[in-house]
Formats: sequence, C-alpha cells, structure tokens
Amino acid sequence: MSTSDNLPKCPVCQEDMTYPDGENFVCAQCGHEWPMAAVTEEAEAGLIVKDANGNLLADGDTVTLIKDLKVKGSSTTLKVGTKIKGIRLVPGDHEVDCKTEAGNMLLKACFLKKA
Repeated sequence: MSTSDNLPKCPVCQEDMTYPDGENFVCAQCGHEWPMAAVTEEAEAGLIVKDANGNLLADGDTVTLIKDLKVKGSSTTLKVGTKIKGIRLVPGDHEVDCKTEAGNMLLKACFLKKA
C-alpha cells in the first residue's frame, strides 16, 4: 500500500485524500485517523460494503431504498422504501447487484439500508 493509487478512502467522509502516517492512515479532508492494520484485515476478509447507516452488507441480504432513484435510460423511478431481496456484492463503484421490478440493476450501497 505504498502508492497513492492503493491508499484506502476515508471511512468517515469517503474522500480519497488519505496518506500514511506511521502506523495509521490520515484523511487530509476531515482529519480522521485509523490504523493500517484494520485496512489490511478488511482486505484479507474480502469485499467490505456498508449501507447508508454503516451496517455491513453480505450476499443474500434484504435492503430498502432510502431515496428515489431514476433508472438511467428509462422513465422508470425506483421509489423510496422499495425492498430488494437477495442482493449480491460486486467490486466497483456500484457495489450491489440485484433484481428490482425494473429489471437487473447495479446500485450504490449509499442509497440502501439493511432491512
């Protein structure tokens, strides 16, 4: 984790303005510090995805939308409160792969809460 491309995002503000300081990472944006060992343990455990409330998500969980989401390329809108069952976690910017009434979707976890 020595290059800036491999540094983790801040767990508090989600900015990528982090830098190593001794045995900790520090966020230049908000000043939050956290141990490098915690990041290593998360990386070894696999994909870590948290919902809007900070709860860990896992494959097969049921989640609820916390915001109306417009479906790109369609006039359909997913409404707040919509329950989505049997999610699958995938790496990338849109971490949740799921089936909705509008079809298969990739959603960002920040718009979901664990049901």
